[in-house]
Amino acid sequence: MRPVLSLAMSEHSSATLNPAATLSPSRVGLWWGLLGVAAFSFTVPFTRVAVGGLSPLFIGAGRAVIASLLAAAALALTRQRLPRGVQWARLAVVAGGVVAGFPLLTSYALTTVPASHGAVVIGLVPAATAVMAVVRGRERPPTSFWVTAAVGAVAALVFASLQGGGFGRLHWSDLLLFGAVLAAAIGYAEGGLLSRELGSWQTVSWALVLSSPLMIGLTAVSAFREAPSASPVEWAAFAYLAVVSMFLGFFAWYRGLAIGPMARVSQVQLVQPVLTILWAALVLREELAWPTVLGGIAVILCAGIAVRIRLDRTASGPAAR
Repeated sequence: MRPVLSLAMSEHSSATLNPAATLSPSRVGLWWGLLGVAAFSFTVPFTRVAVGGLSPLFIGAGRAVIASLLAAAALALTRQRLPRGVQWARLAVVAGGVVAGFPLLTSYALTTVPASHGAVVIGLVPAATAVMAVVRGRERPPTSFWVTAAVGAVAALVFASLQGGGFGRLHWSDLLLFGAVLAAAIGYAEGGLLSRELGSWQTVSWALVLSSPLMIGLTAVSAFREAPSASPVEWAAFAYLAVVSMFLGFFAWYRGLAIGPMARVSQVQLVQPVLTILWAALVLREELAWPTVLGGIAVILCAGIAVRIRLDRTASGPAAR
């Protein structure tokens, strides 16, 4: 673990990076960001594998428990200072979104829907995160931003409805996936703002530590109700979710954002649904039907346009009053 920590934490805080280095056009940040996205792209397929032998509650909570142990060790080894005052409340928001909300909701949803289906709906995360960042940061984007974000949401709703048995009919798993998108968007937006104060990977680590008592309790309840019993493959998938998806993946992702340029690096997240659908076909042998492909393309295009509009708006400054 120490070599990984040494590599990923060569800078103890993203706030200590040289501003000139952060803003310089570098491909290094893009490669780190792409590595993080590649790590996250296996989350949905491996969750689908794990739920074959483990309960959704055990998967969603148990992976956070393991990640929190790694996070506590990382924070202790690098002697990070404790958050202060309202930062703890903001960390609770981050934890509720990315530590508890997204993992638990997707774990339950993927007990009944294919990984490729989940990837299409979750493809809304970049646009939803942009919307939450606009709301949280009190920005004033142009009308085209809101229109594009709304079109993306409608595209995902139509796809989920048609896949759920007909237009206007949503399966409960789709509702869970939309809830997961909202949880991730809130957690990412608040975490992005808080990382400017605490540092990027430190924010995720403190959120994991803060939520650990609840996650330990939920894991214990799950194990008491149904003793974990899974195949080696299912345990391996769970281990990946805990160590990589919940912890190490954030090291690469946030390191890429820290090296920057952040606006440029953040856009590589749009390839995550494509990779997830590809892994679902290769690893899980899921058949890629045309509705899935077309739905994925529509959601990704809308998310990409919405994020691009917001980035252009941010670069040009707020609108004149």
